[in-house]
Amino acid sequence: QVQLVESGGGLVQAGGSLSLSCAASGRAFNTYVMGWFRQGPGEEREFVALVTRSGDIAYSDSVKGRFTISRDYANDIVYLQMNSLKPEDTAVYYCAADAAYSRQASDYDYWGLGAQVTVSS
Repeated sequence: QVQLVESGGGLVQAGGSLSLSCAASGRAFNTYVMGWFRQGPGEEREFVALVTRSGDIAYSDSVKGRFTISRDYANDIVYLQMNSLKPEDTAVYYCAADAAYSRQASDYDYWGLGAQVTVSS
């Protein structure tokens, strides 16, 4: 089993920055990919970014150029640095992990409880 614990989140004004972190515990095989998804008010959960143990990184078009994902491979910690935040970035951000590469939330086996990010205009 894998347990994921998010840290960070909070309230920030538009144009500001915020950082999230996610610490994983469990079998390393099951955390080949660690990623971030988000779910805004009245919206479906959507892909944000991911990073694999082999170094592959992917971003959604909506955050590319503004968000940066990074990973502490030795300790299974993934980070999401969010810059130039917009009100539409407001959502609950979820950390996820799986044994195989995917951008689809339904493919992930392990999830954190989520962290609220609120961006005011």
